[in-house]
Amino acid sequence: MDARYRFSVRFRLDPDPGVSVSPDEFETQLRYEAPPPPENGWLFFRDHLWRGEMSSSDHMRSVAGETLDVRVVGVEFRAFETDEEYLEELKAAIAANLDEFRATSVEAVLSKYFGSRIEVTSTE
Repeated sequence: MDARYRFSVRFRLDPDPGVSVSPDEFETQLRYEAPPPPENGWLFFRDHLWRGEMSSSDHMRSVAGETLDVRVVGVEFRAFETDEEYLEELKAAIAANLDEFRATSVEAVLSKYFGSRIEVTSTE
């Protein structure tokens, strides 16, 4: 099983006084591994995403900045990359907890949080 959240992150270097860098702003891809349900952290999507976007860009800039140890000036959710096995486990965990998501179906939950940003890779 394999899954991760992919973000595009723009960050700026803030060198010490008397030091300059050029360019001072960069963009990179940041991937957070998705813990399998029901491990701690499997609900990352519920806590951070809404309709395929971040629910709080300020919060995610802070999270990414702490992770990368740089000043993050922009972050965008790009995709949830997963294999078929992880996605099936995720769907089963969501189905077992539909009340928690205030939804009537697994598909509604996936749409509510991921929008259309789920990318499934073949396990063959």
